[in-house]
Amino acid sequence: MSERPIYMDNQATTRVDPRVVEAMAPFWTEKYGNAGSVSHAYGWEAKQAVDNATVGIAAAIGARPRDIIYTSGATESNNLALFGVAGHRRRKGNHLVSVVTEHKAVLDPLARLARRDFDVTYLDVIPQTGACPGLVDLEQFAAALRDDTALVSVMLANNEIGVLQPLADMGEICKERGILLHCDAAQAVGKIPVDVQQLQVDLLSFSGHKIYGPRGIGVLYVRRRAPHVQLEPQIFGGGQQQGLRSGTLNVPAIVGLAKALELCGDELSAESQRLSTLRQHLYDGIVDSVNDVHLNGPALDDPATRLAGNLNLRFDYVDGEALMMSIGSLAVSSGSACTSADPEPSHVLRALGLDDDQVRGSLRFGLGRFNTSEEVDRTIGYVREAVTRLRKLSSMAS
Repeated sequence: MSERPIYMDNQATTRVDPRVVEAMAPFWTEKYGNAGSVSHAYGWEAKQAVDNATVGIAAAIGARPRDIIYTSGATESNNLALFGVAGHRRRKGNHLVSVVTEHKAVLDPLARLARRDFDVTYLDVIPQTGACPGLVDLEQFAAALRDDTALVSVMLANNEIGVLQPLADMGEICKERGILLHCDAAQAVGKIPVDVQQLQVDLLSFSGHKIYGPRGIGVLYVRRRAPHVQLEPQIFGGGQQQGLRSGTLNVPAIVGLAKALELCGDELSAESQRLSTLRQHLYDGIVDSVNDVHLNGPALDDPATRLAGNLNLRFDYVDGEALMMSIGSLAVSSGSACTSADPEPSHVLRALGLDDDQVRGSLRFGLGRFNTSEEVDRTIGYVREAVTRLRKLSSMAS
């Protein structure tokens, strides 16, 4: 049996932690009741498990249990936030604001709303040649807001270049203007401290599978105190979850998500430092052994501006897809997993001002909990060998 590739695509998804699997196990075969069944012990047991998990999940992000709505993942949470605000008859206006580097789970719903006569403003980001590539300028942000702005949607941590947006400052500006702020925090929760009160966000989305939890479970935080956020539901049926998202609750996944968040919180500081060290070792090893390699996104030396486990590199004179395919012993990505079927170059890297050749020559390395220093050493060797081979073939062909 051939050896499995080294997994360095943790921004796409993460391996479920064995401790999470252990916490979930009883709810598949022993405690399998429906949390909505109120007439017997199986249902009571399931509901108690959900209630306990919700308390932990809410506490992890500075929320209250009644603020938590369970979904199938951050994509659904984003859709519920955007369409939910837009569909509510008492919304402030028809103007929406977002950023050109958002995930497609935000950009695509916004494009659909634009076809429904909503006016959408997309903010540019600082280019690669600027001080902090990928960051939104706060003055530009404030200037884009209008009296009829109903909602702003800005991701906290970018999935491709790891840039961290100044959400707390944006939240303060939105609060002063009476504008709702939604945050796609799928890449941030569990990796950096996230507190919805400190960030002053009204809605916040995240998923279990980005934090060593199960797939198919996500959360939408909805502020339930002043200002009380009102949404138009997008899924109807049994009226579960205050009528905002009907459907039978996924008890094992909810329990797993709570355990995953608990572990992330317990290990956050030490893990962030470990990943920063591994990433620096990976970066140094590649740039020291391969010529004409460049960093995409913010500098690596400031934890306030970039996720610890994210590294996005641009290789001159090499096609990134060819490079990725030629390293069979390494699992990495050329962009967002959710847009991998799209042949167009990364919209995030293009927003930094890179041309198509530069974008196509880029790879994203996503370091995570289960990566080791030995794997980093092997990765450096695999990349060096592949780049050297491809450049040699390219020069021979020309």
